[in-house]
Amino acid sequence: MRAFRVPSDGATPSLSEVARPSPAQGEVLIGIEACGLNFADLLMAKGTYQDTPAAPFTLGMEVCGTVLEQGPGVTSPAVGARVAVFGGQGGLAEAGVFPAALCRPVPATMTAPQAAGFQVAYGTSHLALTRRARLQPGETLLALGAAGGVGLTAVEIGKALGATVIAVARGEAKCAVARAAGADHVFDANADLTAEVRALGGADVVYDPVGGAAFTAALRATNREGRILSIGFASGEVPQIPANHLLVKNISVIGFYWGGYLSFNPTALADSMGALFAMFEAGQLRPHVSHVLPLDQAAAALELLRSRQSTGKVVVTP
Repeated sequence: MRAFRVPSDGATPSLSEVARPSPAQGEVLIGIEACGLNFADLLMAKGTYQDTPAAPFTLGMEVCGTVLEQGPGVTSPAVGARVAVFGGQGGLAEAGVFPAALCRPVPATMTAPQAAGFQVAYGTSHLALTRRARLQPGETLLALGAAGGVGLTAVEIGKALGATVIAVARGEAKCAVARAAGADHVFDANADLTAEVRALGGADVVYDPVGGAAFTAALRATNREGRILSIGFASGEVPQIPANHLLVKNISVIGFYWGGYLSFNPTALADSMGALFAMFEAGQLRPHVSHVLPLDQAAAALELLRSRQSTGKVVVTP
């Protein structure tokens, strides 16, 4: 089968012919219909992600597909079931083996590209906003990087939770995407973010997948007892936080890594995903996929993320 792999440490990922794997104890073999890309895939390709596997390995953290074969000891999901799974790797291939316990049934109304890009983006925003920041109805949520893979889901989920949402994106086209997702106020990333947000009464919760100067500007516009969610550093700059500012305004900065829950609290992930699928079926969530490319264009798909040409999710269809 074909797979888009990192052949060795530091090597450029490339499309290869490899043997189709067989499922081991507790695993299923999935025929992959779609693989959602994430910023973490770019880091993993460079070997700088915190959970980068040993090379050689196949990129692609989350997929949607059909169960082709059960490994020993597996009774569910059944062969023929349509599932989504976050496996951490192995998704940019025509087939892959994944833990059966991580497979989740996909709503019948959800397309393969929607399902493939659903878990990380929506799961990150939902668990971060509900469990860590405890966003309340009537509060103001400031979403940075609001047209990106996770930022756009924060806009949708924030609105569904009853918050007033201020979205920040770069360029009018991306601002329009955030506006269409339900943001109450939208600002270009080049605006004076601190002044604009303060003029609207400040932010109670900040959702930050960007870092850098955007974090600093958002911190200055955060209200007393506000919570800042540190989701990632797409700007390439990890903020240096002035603790005296946190002290004076009683602000909390909260780290959040969705994938970490797989090892220490998978129940929280399962409960969150169940709530999200229910929200999707109720029409509260509309996954936005800006690009769908075939497997032989996987490098181009990753470049869309690297160059920030995409909005929402980029999906590859093996």
